[in-house]
Amino acid sequence: MRQEDMQKVLEIGVLLSSERDHNRLLEQILECVMDLAHCDAGTLYLLDKDHLRFKILRNHTMHTYEGGNGKDPTLPPVPLSRENVCALSLLENRTIRIEDVYNCPDYDFSGPIHYDKITKYHTQSMLVVPMHNRNGNRVGVLQLINALKEDGKTIQAFPKDMALVLESIASQAAITIQNVWYLRQIKALFQSFVQVMSTAIDERTPYNGSHTRHMAAIGSRFLDYLHDRGIAAFPPEEKEELLMSVWLHDIGKLVTPLEVMNKMARLTPAQHNDFLHRMETIRLHSQIRLLSGSITQEAYAALVEGAHRAEALVESIDSAGFLPDEKLDALAELAAAAWTDKDGNIHPWLTPAEASQLSIRKGTLSEEERQIMEEHVQVTDKLLSQIQFSDDLSHVRQWAASHHELLNGSGYPCHLTGEQIPLQVRIITILDIFDALVADDRPYKPGMPVGKALSILESMATREGKLDPELTRYFIESNCWEGAYA
Repeated sequence: MRQEDMQKVLEIGVLLSSERDHNRLLEQILECVMDLAHCDAGTLYLLDKDHLRFKILRNHTMHTYEGGNGKDPTLPPVPLSRENVCALSLLENRTIRIEDVYNCPDYDFSGPIHYDKITKYHTQSMLVVPMHNRNGNRVGVLQLINALKEDGKTIQAFPKDMALVLESIASQAAITIQNVWYLRQIKALFQSFVQVMSTAIDERTPYNGSHTRHMAAIGSRFLDYLHDRGIAAFPPEEKEELLMSVWLHDIGKLVTPLEVMNKMARLTPAQHNDFLHRMETIRLHSQIRLLSGSITQEAYAALVEGAHRAEALVESIDSAGFLPDEKLDALAELAAAAWTDKDGNIHPWLTPAEASQLSIRKGTLSEEERQIMEEHVQVTDKLLSQIQFSDDLSHVRQWAASHHELLNGSGYPCHLTGEQIPLQVRIITILDIFDALVADDRPYKPGMPVGKALSILESMATREGKLDPELTRYFIESNCWEGAYA
């Protein structure tokens, strides 16, 4: 073997130990052994149950280059039977070296000969090398065709010493392929587990059932939009890291009390029932006073009408998304009203706790409840600190736990500002707010039209300084949400 060939063998060894992209690995394995063996054509097969599937196909004379980009060649798989020389090589775990296919009675070459007739190609010499991993498990086959002499034109038989070298490379290649498979399986398992956990979190409440899934779908499209237009580089591994952060951003809600997460109205169910019972008590007590002659018909009618108005006001306020000043003024007037029971004791129409809850200007959560809700990001950080993320997912904890930070420092939990908030977090924040605005499964509000939601995002970016203006503009231009809410 020539010195340069020895150098190539060493380079192949380094290559196989470093490449982790499955498609690129298969392509490089075949290209390297073809270059080392000085041959015109080659095929890499991988075992799939009882068939060998074409994965990479190269033929320099025919200018055929299939596979290697994630798409398999279109040729049908080869049955794992002894009639096929590549299958036989794998079944018997031995290298098969053939000097002249057309003058070799030992094997069935009807397939290659038929292919030659169709393509006008001439298959002459062949070297078939099985790939088995360290445990002896079958992985695939390397099949090389038409070794060439120094002139690059004349076909010759594959040298015997080359067969030994390729057997060594094939063995190492099989182990590398198996390791990459294992890595892919582990990654797929972890991703599946993350999505199961995320789904479980969303499914804790019927009012948040699709939040993370929508964010992931929209986020994937938005990242592609930014990447394809050269706005921000998001190669596959960085896109995966950001989307993993999306899937895990609400994991802290595992410990958020359901009575807070599911709170559809300002009053708790118990408070609401107590209020309605009190209004009914006022009406009944007023009727008793009327019948006893202690109040007039007009006073009775006023009390009954007042109770009905109070119920209507509370019902209109209880689940409203936002309270205007006139509602708050009417509520303050009601809170100041009082009634007298049969024993002469004076009671407020609204308890202080009810008045406080109903006075919440926006949403349904009190300050205490909102604080409990906001604690989910700190719990997210705590839970994710227990996961040993790989290097390519090393930012997931930070990004997931920061998705409520805002550029003007009004976010939480750390009140980060400006450049303290990474690009990836700014993106997640936009996705989170957008879905919260348009989602129709939230307890405290109906979903709003996309146009209105985008207007709010734009205002938060340009007027309030909470969101990244440039990213928000790109998000609006991307239309990445289309079809996500079908």
